[in-house]
Amino acid sequence: MSIRPYRDIVRRVSKQVMVGSVPVGGGAPISVQSMTNTPTADVAATVAQIKGLEAAGADLVRVSCPDKQDTEALRQISRAVDVPIIADIHFHYQRAIEAAEAGAKCLRINPGNIGNSKRVKEVVKAAKDNGCSMRIGVNAGSLEKKILEKYREPCPEALVESALRHARILEDNDFFEFKISVKASDVFLAVAAYRGLSESCEYPLHIGITEAGSARTGTVKSAIGIGSLLWEGIGDTIRVSLSADPIEEVKVGFDILKSLDLRHRGVRIVSCPSCARQGFDVIKTVEILEERLSHVTAPISLSIIGCVVNGPGEARETDFGITGGGQDSHKIYVGGIADHNIADKDKVDHIIELIEQKILEIEGSKARIFAPRAAE
Repeated sequence: MSIRPYRDIVRRVSKQVMVGSVPVGGGAPISVQSMTNTPTADVAATVAQIKGLEAAGADLVRVSCPDKQDTEALRQISRAVDVPIIADIHFHYQRAIEAAEAGAKCLRINPGNIGNSKRVKEVVKAAKDNGCSMRIGVNAGSLEKKILEKYREPCPEALVESALRHARILEDNDFFEFKISVKASDVFLAVAAYRGLSESCEYPLHIGITEAGSARTGTVKSAIGIGSLLWEGIGDTIRVSLSADPIEEVKVGFDILKSLDLRHRGVRIVSCPSCARQGFDVIKTVEILEERLSHVTAPISLSIIGCVVNGPGEARETDFGITGGGQDSHKIYVGGIADHNIADKDKVDHIIELIEQKILEIEGSKARIFAPRAAE
C-alpha cells in the first residue's frame, strides 16, 4: 500500500497571467490580496489604506470604480502606490476602459454583464493596449437570470457554467490573460464549485469565501474553505473576505498559507493553550510578542510553551523556543537545542533580541550573496 507523503501538496497545473509585476498561476507563489473600503474618489484616504495593506504584505489590492470620478482618481492612486491595482468593475463598460487607461493592472469584470459584443471588444482592446489582465468574478449572489432559471438556485454547476460562459466571450475576442473566481458565502457550495472549475479549465483561479462574516467567524469559514482548496492544490491567489479592517484580511491570508507550509512571511508562533502546569502567563506573553513582532517579515518560527511536557518537542521544530520552568526561570531553545535560561521578567525582551539578531544574520547573508564582486 502506497501512502502519499502527508505534507505533500501538489498544486493544480494552470497557465500564468501577470497582474502588473505579480505572476498568478503557473507555479508562481500564491498571492494574497485585499480590497479598499475607502471612497475611491478620496485619493488621500485610499492611498493611505493601500500603503497600509502594502506594509502588511498584500501582493495585490482591489479598488471599486463604480463612477467616473473613481476612475479619474485611480490615475493618481496607481501612481502613488507600489502594489498592482485591480479595478472592480460591474456593469459599465466605459469604467473598465477608463480604469485600464488610468493604470489598473487587472479588471475584475464579467464580460457578459457589460453589454453587446461591440462593448466587450472595446474593453478587450483597452486591456490589451494597456497591459491589463482580467478576472472573471462569478458570485452565487449575482448569477445571470438565464442561469438561475435553468438551475433554479445557486449550485456548483451553475457557478461553473456561468464562469465558462464568460470565459468563452473573452476567448472569442482573442483574449486569454485572465483568472477566474466562483465565490459563494456557503463553504460547501464554494468548494464544490472551485473543484468543478479546476477540472474544466486551465486558467489560474482566485479563491475565497465571499461575505464570510466578522473577523472571528469569517476567519474560521475562510480557513476551512480556502484551506481545503489549497490543500487539494487548487488556488493561485486568495482573498479572505472579512467584515473587518482590510489589513486583517491580509494577515489571515498569510496565516492560512503559513499553516499549509505554502508561503512564509513573518513570525510563526506555536503556543500552547495554557493550563495549570504553566510556568508563566502564556496567553499574555503570546499577545505581547505578536504585537511587538508584527513588523517582522522574515520567515521565523517561535514556540511558546508553558511547561516542559510538550515544550522541548515543539522547540525542536522552531528557530527559537521558550518553556516554562521553576524558580522564576525558563529555558530558551535556539535552533531546536536547549541553550540557556532566562529570568521571567526578561523573557519577552530577550526573545525579541534573539529574533532581531536572527534577522540581521539573514539580511547580512543576503547582502553577501548579492553584493557585487570587487574588481580584480
